[in-house]
Amino acid sequence: MELRVAVGVGARRGTDGAEVLRLIDTVLTSAGLRRDAVALLATLDAKTAEPGLLAAARALGVPLTGFPAERLAAVPVPGHSPTALAAVGTPSVAEAAALAAALATSPGSRLLAGKHTSANATAALAGPLVTGEPT
Repeated sequence: MELRVAVGVGARRGTDGAEVLRLIDTVLTSAGLRRDAVALLATLDAKTAEPGLLAAARALGVPLTGFPAERLAAVPVPGHSPTALAAVGTPSVAEAAALAAALATSPGSRLLAGKHTSANATAALAGPLVTGEPT
């Protein structure tokens, strides 16, 4: 079976796709994975129209999905940000979105790489999402 992961991403308004992709590459490398392991990007539903997140999803050839703040706030994760809570209504975007997306597809998924940050974005990985045929 092919290992696939969900990447959770949080970003400030106006963050460009290149920054998001560099951060995703950093998180993937920390877990020993390449871009082809990414099955989807997940974020806060209010961020799914952000050009930088859409550009990153297009570059990776994966869908971008969003979750409401209430759903993300209910996902137990190790990292909590008072800044994110005040700004968007959930104490975690990247870790919670990655885990929510992974669990929706593959029960038993877990965080594979916790929150990494750049100047304007955060990203985390969860999985495994097992897709494809046995090899």
